[in-house]
Amino acid sequence: MKQWYQKLFSNYSKKYEKEHFTQGTMGEVDFIEKEIKFNKNSKILDIGCGTGRHAIELTKRGYNVTGIDLSEDMINKARKNAKKENIEVDFRIADARNLSFKEEFDLVIMICEGAFPLMETDEMNFQILKNSANALKNSGKIIFTTLNGLYPLFHSLKDFINSDSTTHIINNNTFNLMTFRDQYKLEIENDHGENLSLDCNERYYVPSEITWLLKSLNFTEIDIFSCKLGEFNKDPLTTEDYEMLVVAKL
Repeated sequence: MKQWYQKLFSNYSKKYEKEHFTQGTMGEVDFIEKEIKFNKNSKILDIGCGTGRHAIELTKRGYNVTGIDLSEDMINKARKNAKKENIEVDFRIADARNLSFKEEFDLVIMICEGAFPLMETDEMNFQILKNSANALKNSGKIIFTTLNGLYPLFHSLKDFINSDSTTHIINNNTFNLMTFRDQYKLEIENDHGENLSLDCNERYYVPSEITWLLKSLNFTEIDIFSCKLGEFNKDPLTTEDYEMLVVAKL
């Protein structure tokens, strides 16, 4: 049985690129470059790369990037986007829960909830982090964004998500304080003009959980910051931030 994210991203690459949350690529890549000290020898793995916006921009700036995504539709669009830019990027269809990379990359990125934390169980989400750690060389770094569990304690998730998009609407929203999972029905139109009604389930994490998970994978330097679209920086995380930005080093 296909999960909601598989159904959504099987035919959504064109509309995806018009979403508000995909418009901050340049500023986000600027931050990523600074974190790897502009070292052009860095090998980068982009997990949940979508239509390739970060992977393509990093490649244009001289980095060696491999982009993976579970969606064939997304990867096909990423390949087309790279071809338009006259660059070559190693885009692959792959499941982040089942990766075989071993100490191959200097940096792993998962931006805009790329794979983590969309999975239906905590164990699956952890496996993605574990595979990310396994893919890193000694002293490698991971940069990812994830849903901030502090936000729904003070705000309505339904109101926030509905106000942030003109392409979809959520209904029957229920945030579970015991599991920190948000379940809702997503009403959306795909690239074929078909209306979809998806039963979504996303995991929100509090900072202490992320820190513990990463420490268990032998990350030694862990920082968690506020996450602002296209303006990644090192501002402190607050309850007003819908997402958190995580930077950790082995």
